Amino acid sequence: MSVYIGQVGSPFAVSLVFTVYWFGLMVFSPVAGAIADVTGRRRAVLVGTATLATLTVLPLTVVDGVWGPLAFRGLFAVFAAGFLPVMLTIVSERGGSEGRGQSLGFFNSTQAIGFTLAQFFAGVLLGLVAPWTVYLVVAAVSGIVAVASVFVRDSTPAGGGTSTRSELVIEVKTRLFPAKQDRQHLDRNGLKWLYAAVLLRNMTVLGTSSLLPIYLVSEVGVSAFVMGVLLAINPAAQMVFMYVFGHVADASGRKPLVVYGMAGAGVHAIVVAAAVIPASVPVRAVVVAASFLVLAAAYSSETTGTYAFIGDVSPDERESELMGLHSTARGLGGAAGPALVGGLATLFSYETAFAAGSLLAFAATALVAHFLVESYPSTRPQGGVPAED
Repeated sequence: MSVYIGQVGSPFAVSLVFTVYWFGLMVFSPVAGAIADVTGRRRAVLVGTATLATLTVLPLTVVDGVWGPLAFRGLFAVFAAGFLPVMLTIVSERGGSEGRGQSLGFFNSTQAIGFTLAQFFAGVLLGLVAPWTVYLVVAAVSGIVAVASVFVRDSTPAGGGTSTRSELVIEVKTRLFPAKQDRQHLDRNGLKWLYAAVLLRNMTVLGTSSLLPIYLVSEVGVSAFVMGVLLAINPAAQMVFMYVFGHVADASGRKPLVVYGMAGAGVHAIVVAAAVIPASVPVRAVVVAASFLVLAAAYSSETTGTYAFIGDVSPDERESELMGLHSTARGLGGAAGPALVGGLATLFSYETAFAAGSLLAFAATALVAHFLVESYPSTRPQGGVPAED
């Protein structure tokens, strides 16, 4: 969609492809997580949201231009938001406190396989078939997700089982907008600062990523096929890094992974900005490839550490909710970052926008380095780490 809209719209319009998607995740991920926690029907949430997400892709086969595709992209995000927080809770609980990092690392590694295939085949299909065919393929894959969700075994604690729709609405609203005296769980081990750092980090990464397809083709000078190959490097490398860092999280703790991952996101943005300096297009492509390897390591480190940290400090009855709140922080960064970086690119240049965006990731690094308290049981001081006042 970024390439299609880039052919008829401005860099700012391209950035909105990411903005509308992450805005949907920001708003509806914690809603889906809270509903799953309250009702205890996590598999039903997975199947229902995946089915509805599939149906919202189909109109893209006949809608073109800028605003129509963006509208359905946003609607897709509303339902896609239900998948990750619920699935992460199931995976986290299966790993337990001692094996949570490995369990989440393996899950994230399988996600990376999907991202790799998606990026690669997107680049291939862009040059071979019409847009409606590409979107039909997306709908087919999304439908497979809905079917696969039926077979997920949920071993997480059951919810409270509210009996009426009004009770459910009241309980979800209470969780999403807790009174001041009910926010202690957000202070545990510096959790609220982690969410703030995730927001800043995602402004950098997603702000940069929203412009990369058109940047690689128009500024770096590679073909659409090479663009797809380059974009596939990041998720392909994640297949290995996610698995490795899952073991590291259970051996060395969560905080170091989070800190290093935040810093690596800033480095990635700077390297991407510098990719146009070499005169040779093949050399530029190599620089971009190196930046994606840095991003793959950084994202795998930060994501594995973050999910394991949230799983450690979350009360059982709030885990899907807090996983969803993490998606909200990511979504807010994904909504604000592309608009900010896209605006800077429109006013100045892609390179200036990427370099400026890197500062947000370095600010996120400082936040987690200072405020986060290690949560992994084997690295806690005797007696455990108390929650912040």
